[in-house]
Amino acid sequence: MNVDQITGANIADLARGAAILGTGGGGDPYIGQLMALEALQTRGPVKLVPPSDLPANAQVLPVAMMGAPTVMVEKLPSVDQFVVAVEALARYLDVEPTHVACMEAGGVNSTIPIVAAAEMGLPLIDGDFMGRAFPELQMVTATLFGIPTTPMSITDDKGNAGLFSTVSNLWAERLARVVTVEMGAASIISLYPMNGAQAAQAAVPGTLSLCVELGRAVRTARADLRDPVLAVGEVLGGRAIHAGKVTDVVRRTTSGFARGEARIAGIGAYEGAVLTLNFQNEHIIAKRGGTILATAPDLLVCLDIDTGEPVTTEGMRFGHRLAIVAAPCDDRWHTPEGIALVGPRYFGYDTDPVRWNEVDLGR
Repeated sequence: MNVDQITGANIADLARGAAILGTGGGGDPYIGQLMALEALQTRGPVKLVPPSDLPANAQVLPVAMMGAPTVMVEKLPSVDQFVVAVEALARYLDVEPTHVACMEAGGVNSTIPIVAAAEMGLPLIDGDFMGRAFPELQMVTATLFGIPTTPMSITDDKGNAGLFSTVSNLWAERLARVVTVEMGAASIISLYPMNGAQAAQAAVPGTLSLCVELGRAVRTARADLRDPVLAVGEVLGGRAIHAGKVTDVVRRTTSGFARGEARIAGIGAYEGAVLTLNFQNEHIIAKRGGTILATAPDLLVCLDIDTGEPVTTEGMRFGHRLAIVAAPCDDRWHTPEGIALVGPRYFGYDTDPVRWNEVDLGR
């Protein structure tokens, strides 16, 4: 399904779908939805442009929020921050931006660029550079194509702003993370400036359209009294790997990340089994007993069993009844270079990636 513009009529579906692709991270989708809705009502619809339709000399400036999702729930950015971040980078580069882009398809970071595009009167690319959400700046397909993170702008809610120029994408993450922590564990950034030819090559295409499709699938499944969890699995081409009740969640905000673990006691067909989810902003490992069922870079999505609404890592609570869906990521993440960048070993887990459909669930 291709969507040609974002409007007040489809922003709720997009925000819900973005939270699904956010795999637990990316920030609160409802907050992002409200901010985008206000901008759309004030400024009008935002045009979506497929990456393949970009002029080669287009000036593409992505914008995103950096920091811990747990902080973002209580520390809201202003609309001005989004525009300031993009304009600061454009001034430094001495370019006139022609398009705004999302760095990740996840939660608030799929809606912030809509706000920036609406406020600046620019089109938005129908795609992103992850196909899901990941916690660190270098974890994007742009890195796989040699596109540098910097120059990069960074702003906070107090009016502070700065620019980075680093020797590598990893160094951009390290330095910007320290500054983000000092800014209160949440900042707005504009980064990975690129031309249209680079964006067309590196982007994961169609992800904003996919967000709308996912959100619509949940909404229509509920209206038709069908299983919304099954509807999500069908759209993503994935499968449910567990369903149960949250019995324990341990989370902590450290070094600008929300890190933790959740335990989900099985119900129904999964009675007697306990699934453990490990996360760093996003879900990284799903394990039942001693068996790993799926890992990053594939998607691990938590949904409310009854409504199909996505549940973020900061929104997960004791007693919450969840279904966990595992689904495939963009194929480029399963190259050796992709695995080195976003595989479970990078996050400190002593395991190779386990694909979403490799393990016999053996219920």
